[in-house]
Amino acid sequence: MTAQVWAVANQKGGVGKTTTVVNLAASLVHAGKKVLIVDLDPQGNATTGSGINKSSIKHGVYGVLLAEVELQAALNHSKHGGYDVLGANRALAGAEVELVQEIAREMRLKNALSSVKDDYDYILIDCPPTLTLLTLNGLVAADTVLVPMVCEYYALEGISDLVATVRKIRLAINPQLQIGGIVRTMFDKRSNLAQEVSAQLTEHFGRELFETTIPRNVRLAEAPSHGMPALAYDAKARGTLAYLDLAQELLARVEA
Repeated sequence: MTAQVWAVANQKGGVGKTTTVVNLAASLVHAGKKVLIVDLDPQGNATTGSGINKSSIKHGVYGVLLAEVELQAALNHSKHGGYDVLGANRALAGAEVELVQEIAREMRLKNALSSVKDDYDYILIDCPPTLTLLTLNGLVAADTVLVPMVCEYYALEGISDLVATVRKIRLAINPQLQIGGIVRTMFDKRSNLAQEVSAQLTEHFGRELFETTIPRNVRLAEAPSHGMPALAYDAKARGTLAYLDLAQELLARVEA
């Protein structure tokens, strides 16, 4: 089976994109799937959150985008997560400038991933929070977009911006790109505002909204500092169980 490629994106920062990428990847591995994470954010948080020292990366996604190295040679394995990582560090910020003059620069990641798509069941791309050439590479390489969002009013603006971006990319470059789901992160069901925004999301997006919500959870927040997904750090934490549920819901959608 050829891998399902999911870009995890939101044009608003601080919504739990990287937390979702790392923990969803570990949960999919737990469900018996082979998973690759592509870290497209120069901050490299998905890399370090997977237990990989980003400063020791010789060839990461930067080298792959600039065609300096084959993708397989740039992979690392997350011992605690059980998945592979195409890692990132600050060097990636320079790729934007260096790619500007290149032909088909927005296709670089898609072309590189074609060599490993048969090796994985799922490829999860952690996109930066702004619409840069790196994010564009992620969205062009993906079949589906997963949107993590916090239930606050400004978040609704962020999601409408992303929907517009996806529509433009679908018309111009990647006709099969679709929004595969919206997941409510850092969700506090005691908050009236969260319930209100959640009701609006249900009204506007209906079936695209995942039923699973990810709670605010201390163990989820602590796990990255130990370089591991929450599943390895505390398998019984509420946040861990929520991501296991999200993985099952995502698998059910894909297989349906």
